[in-house]
Amino acid sequence: MDAANMGKPKVEIREAAETGFCSGVREAIEVVERAVCQRGALESLGGICHNRQVVERLATGGVVAVESLDEVKGPTVVITSHGVGPQVMEKMRARGLEIIDTTCPFVRSAQKAAKRLADGGFFMVIFGDAHHPEVQGVLDWAGGRGVASLDEEFLSRLGKLPRRIAILSQTTQSPARFAHFVNKLLNYGLSEMREVRIVNTICDDTKKRQAAALELAKGVEVVLVIGGRNSANTRRLAEICTAEGVETHHVETAEEVDQAWLANRHRLGVIGGASTPSEAIDEVIAKLRQLSGD
Repeated sequence: MDAANMGKPKVEIREAAETGFCSGVREAIEVVERAVCQRGALESLGGICHNRQVVERLATGGVVAVESLDEVKGPTVVITSHGVGPQVMEKMRARGLEIIDTTCPFVRSAQKAAKRLADGGFFMVIFGDAHHPEVQGVLDWAGGRGVASLDEEFLSRLGKLPRRIAILSQTTQSPARFAHFVNKLLNYGLSEMREVRIVNTICDDTKKRQAAALELAKGVEVVLVIGGRNSANTRRLAEICTAEGVETHHVETAEEVDQAWLANRHRLGVIGGASTPSEAIDEVIAKLRQLSGD
């Protein structure tokens, strides 16, 4: 500490108990890194995870993300941790592509539940972002017999509800918000429903990480949530911390950290999303220490 900072209260930086890569993302990255060593350059249908830095690093190592199956030029295609629907799988097989499937086990479980229930005559209502690849894939496994939304008001636009409904969640949603959504759906349409199935498809890592974010937010003055802005689970962590009433900033890299956030603050919290590499978290902590004069 330099002379200018002598006598100033020491800044404490707390890292959440659960942070950084979840098991599904870590395994997906390890699988494609091994595969590229054995086969050479690969193409993945979308980014392996929703983190720009990870996708760019993998691209330099030979794993190139493409937006659509039409862009795949090589003999092998990687299915990302978000999974795909059965129609996409059939197109891959029809082209004779070798498939490396890194679908997260929790996403795969949601896919199986959607297919099983849709085959049993249930209409699927998914609490999730309808534009997210995971949710689109799950809806495809339901044979298109379903809808997805994060807006509970959409229920009033559905008109008459089917008699048999199954309610699932995007794997990275908040358990509390899912429960609220289920309650609103039941209050709205229970009189029309004959049978309702509720399947808790939120992953265990998500639950632990969100609990860790809440615990962290209770003991600090500022929280920095690190991860891709296109990462659903990272945005959820920022929402949880904000709802707790603590000043929260969502950053992708250490370069985005603003010294003004540290003014008269002595307890800083840091948490990374499930697709955030440990080096990105370490760099943010180092930047905070530098700016605080520690």
